[in-house]
Amino acid sequence: MTTHKLFPIRTHKAFTEDNAPTVSVVIPTLNEASNLPHVLPYIPAWVDEIIIVDGHSTDDTVEVSRELCPSARILMQEGRGKGAALSTGFAAATGDIIVMLDADGSTDPREIPAFVGALLAGADYAKGTRFAQGGGSSDMTAIRRFGNWGLTMAVRTLFGQSFSDLCYGYNAFWVWVVPVIDVNAPGFEIETIMNIRVIKTRMRIAEVPSFEHERIHGLSNLNAVRDGVRILRTIIREWLDWKFPWAFEKRESDPNPISEIAQFKISNRSQQ
Repeated sequence: MTTHKLFPIRTHKAFTEDNAPTVSVVIPTLNEASNLPHVLPYIPAWVDEIIIVDGHSTDDTVEVSRELCPSARILMQEGRGKGAALSTGFAAATGDIIVMLDADGSTDPREIPAFVGALLAGADYAKGTRFAQGGGSSDMTAIRRFGNWGLTMAVRTLFGQSFSDLCYGYNAFWVWVVPVIDVNAPGFEIETIMNIRVIKTRMRIAEVPSFEHERIHGLSNLNAVRDGVRILRTIIREWLDWKFPWAFEKRESDPNPISEIAQFKISNRSQQ
């Protein structure tokens, strides 16, 4: 009888070497036609699904996406902002694992195996970090570095988690995590919300060293001061929600109710 090695993962589904988990990559885009040739061709061939969520670009982003990756699913995002685009992509993803990837060339698709590997090794949520050995950034201004440090320290103090990098959007996670993180913010603060909510639900988090490259073409929509203030407000609100949940109880009409699988995972975490 042939035996198969089981991957050492903690999830609701068992995988073998002959039945590997499927991987979906979600890429939000907005006028990224010039950058996509530096991103899409470098996504590993074994990725099962590429979802491009376009924010109604006025350039040739959609056409370039179809030319470079004919098998990609191209969706028009609902609402505005990166958070809305990610929400659209997460809802459409069919893979067992979801990887977030930026379209501007700042996150390297060739690092995807490291993120997937962290999940297969037992993590629920694999979080990229530019400040661990093997990571780095060529696009970190002094004000961004200081702001990220301050916000990271705030989360470490308030939530008791030893993150080394809070404001970085290269993450991967099992699909059952989606209703837990409950993507409900439109802007760049969405990454902070996701990172905090996985802390609050006691998920197993693995930091993955990652190198952030400079945006290849065009200008970033990130404003360090404006978005930093929004992120700080988000941290405070999430802390209040955590400490005083009765003041932020979800109504039955609220979107993205936590699934039975996610509830089972969370209850298991609380008993450990």
